[in-house]
Amino acid sequence: MIVISPTELRNQQKKYLEMAETQPVVVKRGNKLIHLVVHDRVITDEDIRNGLTKEELLSRVLPRIEKLFDKK
Repeated sequence: MIVISPTELRNQQKKYLEMAETQPVVVKRGNKLIHLVVHDRVITDEDIRNGLTKEELLSRVLPRIEKLFDKK
């Protein structure tokens, strides 16, 4: 495990992100430890199938926005 500062991460981001793929990398910020976690894929195919299309999202959101600004 390697422990680095936020400044080190900022200055050599590529190096530490690549390193996190093979070993634990922890950023020490004050008294807190922030672990860099690598996942191959966060969004699954099922998530994509169950997601909303742009049109579905707009049809749900626009009426609510219009209601918020309705001056009646």
